[in-house]
Amino acid sequence: MLLSPDIINVERFPTKSPPWGSLVNNAIFILIHLPITLFLGLGLALLLRKEEVKGSSIIKSIIFLGMVIPMIVGGLITRFLFEQGAGVVPSIFGALGIKSLDITWTAYPQTALFAVILGSIWIWTGFSMLMYSAGLASIPRDYYEAALIDGASRFQIFRHVTWPLLKPITTVVVAMTLLWDLKIFDVVYVATGGGPGGASMVLALQMWDYFARELNYNYAAVVAVLLTALTLVPATWLLKRRE
Repeated sequence: MLLSPDIINVERFPTKSPPWGSLVNNAIFILIHLPITLFLGLGLALLLRKEEVKGSSIIKSIIFLGMVIPMIVGGLITRFLFEQGAGVVPSIFGALGIKSLDITWTAYPQTALFAVILGSIWIWTGFSMLMYSAGLASIPRDYYEAALIDGASRFQIFRHVTWPLLKPITTVVVAMTLLWDLKIFDVVYVATGGGPGGASMVLALQMWDYFARELNYNYAAVVAVLLTALTLVPATWLLKRRE
């Protein structure tokens, strides 16, 4: 059955429960997660590149921890951080008097997706920071010294020296983050399971849901093709930029 050429057919596109909600959630995920991890990683790399910053290596290790732990563990940590009572995030909002957010975020449709996104920011920022740290380390100090002699300000140095030389790194970070955002599964599955009521459902989890829960291999195959087509966009863009 799985090898049937008719299984992947546009006419078999899900009609009873189409994955449009999952597609929208992936889009929201990208629009929030990508720019925040990009600029947060760059900012941390700039801030912690100086050796005189106390505890910079410890801070880097904590931030990069999200990348080295299994994604399932990352999902469990995300779920714990946003749990009412024990979680840090609801406790902060409770202390600030914002009772509407002093809740278990993963249990409510209005906040479930944002809980996953915020948890994923910590998980992925380490990658962005590491890439930018490597890029900054590769820039010759002579460029900065020449700019200082010319009387350039810190902002001018960043704009005309640092940022242009970091553009290749930025291309890689953007492409890899897009790929990660499109195929995210583990964190969402463990933290919310796509719920409540599909509020945090994403394409990869939707594909698994069609395949494993509904046993609808046709729908799962179509979503898999859709997901593959979407992931080819940033991958192709990255390859063209590197040529």
